Amino acid sequence: YWRSSCSWRVRIALNLKEIPYDIKPISLIKSGGEQHCNEYREVNPMEQVPALQIDGHTLVESLAIMHYLEETRPQRPLLPQDVLKRAKVREICEVIASGVQPLQNLIVLIHVGEEKKKEWAQHWITRGFRAIEKLLSTSAGKFCVGDEITLADCCLVPQVFNARRFHVDLRPYPIILRIDRELEGHPAFRAAHPSNQPDCPPEAAK
Repeated sequence: YWRSSCSWRVRIALNLKEIPYDIKPISLIKSGGEQHCNEYREVNPMEQVPALQIDGHTLVESLAIMHYLEETRPQRPLLPQDVLKRAKVREICEVIASGVQPLQNLIVLIHVGEEKKKEWAQHWITRGFRAIEKLLSTSAGKFCVGDEITLADCCLVPQVFNARRFHVDLRPYPIILRIDRELEGHPAFRAAHPSNQPDCPPEAAK
């Protein structure tokens, strides 16, 4: 789905590693959500995107997919060699993928309801960004962890997009904003942007 931040993370990683791929869009809203159809449930029992078919296998969950790509295609690495730095990358990834994004995911917002969904999303994104900004204050160089692009950056940029979508005030997070600006023009990130996806509605394209 063009606006799925979990799918976006994986696209960035694939682009950075220069792994060619084909996209099969799954609409999360058409006909009540194509992810709930029997055909897709066979692909991903959680009825969520993304799923990646690679090496004769089907993998689900964005972090699991990205770690598989890192371990099977270590060229153009997205994890540092240093053990502590690797842990710091995983730390930021987990805060976003476990502590922020799921709480403002479509399925949760539908449950929360139209009237409260913006306030709900703002609360959880703000809570997460306070923590991420603090973590970045000790780990960041040019990017999230040091001066090389890592999986943490793949997770951060889509979450900043989500924050803007829900009108979160980002001024208290200068490090997050600086890294996002640094990466917005990078070819791998630009190609992965929702507005450049085949299922992006014309009115949403930049």
